[in-house]
Order: sequence, then structure tokens, then C-alpha cells
Amino acid sequence: MKLIIANDLLKILPEFHVYAYLISFSSCALEKTKEVDVLLEDIYKSYPLEYDYSNITKDLKLKESRDGYKILGKDPSHTRLASEALLRRVVKGEKLYRLGDVIDLGNVLSLKTKRSVCVVDADKIVGDVKIRIGNKEDNYEGIGRGMINVTSIPVYTDDFGPFGCPTSDTLRTMVTEETKNILVMLICFFSNHDDRQDEKLLIELYEKYIKCEKIIHISEERQKL
Repeated sequence: MKLIIANDLLKILPEFHVYAYLISFSSCALEKTKEVDVLLEDIYKSYPLEYDYSNITKDLKLKESRDGYKILGKDPSHTRLASEALLRRVVKGEKLYRLGDVIDLGNVLSLKTKRSVCVVDADKIVGDVKIRIGNKEDNYEGIGRGMINVTSIPVYTDDFGPFGCPTSDTLRTMVTEETKNILVMLICFFSNHDDRQDEKLLIELYEKYIKCEKIIHISEERQKL
């Protein structure tokens, strides 16, 4: 599988990049272990103490992604990033839906890095992955989000069509009980000193809490401008 960042996106956001990993495991993808329960509870206890709900958008790392949307011509308050939606829910004191460790660790990673995280069934992806700017023909039904307008934001596509964006992924590639291989992507709109630490956390979370058989790094290819 290749991961290609399209030149239409790089022309506007030249620092846009993605940390991507293919992860294989032997347990049920929707297994819910006590270890991840504890991890989530620690987050629930700490985040309302760290943030004032009205000032969430001032978080520097979250602001990076919001600024990326704005530069592309999208209002992040209207089409909210998944990372911001998760943070708002937790800061309000609401728990996340417990979907299964494989998915929930993606939410943990997003909350800790303040970046959107894509976790999809890798075996449902057709061909290579290309990330480009979305258009009106790309709009799709997001998981639990209704129709998603992906015009003017990064959209993840394969040979079949769109399967996600930093706001919501599609039903087509979502993780189920039968999933044994996932693609995890950590989305970065700009480069900063935290990038590598965030990538390291991705690996640590899945190695620690999932019975991984393989973790394979997918290098991105950047189309020439």
C-alpha cells in the first residue's frame, strides 16, 4: 500500500504530512479490556481540570489544525475537526462511547496529541491511499455524523473513492468485529517539534494495549509541485 499526498494539497499546505501505520492483531477488534477502561478514566479525570471549555480553540496544537482548515477555505466551527469534537465532549465531562480497544485507542491518541486520527479496516481499502483536497462530489455519510461536506478539506481516498477526512471517516471502511488489520493515520497540518513524539505515542499505545502481530510504517510519497 502506498500513501500519496497530492500536489493540490501541498501547494496550499506544503507542510501537511501524515504518520501512517498498518497494524495487525489477533484479538477481536471490538474487544474492551480493563486496561483501556483505566486509560480512558484517567483522561476523563484530567481534562476538565486542564481546559476551560470556552477556550478550547486556543489550544496551540488544536489551533494548527483549525488554521489548516481556514487556509483551505473551510470554517472549522461549522465543519468541526474530529479532534476538537472529542476534546469538547470530554472537557464537558461526558464520556466517549466505548466502541472497542482498537478504535478507542485512536480516540486516546487524538485527545493526547490534539490531532485528528484515522483508524480504518485496512483490508477494506482498495489500492493505494491518496490524500487530496475534497470537492462537492466527494461528500459522504460519516460514522454517526450524517452527511459530511468534505469540499475544501483533506480527504482520504482509494481506488473506490473517499473513505475519510479529519472530520469523520466513512461507513465503508469502519472497523468491525471481523477486522484483523487496521490503518492508523495521524494527521499533521504543519510541522513542529511535537510531531515525532506524537508518532512515538501512536506506536506505544498500540503496542501496549493491543496484541499486535505486526506494526508496519507506511512512508508517504509527496507529489511534485
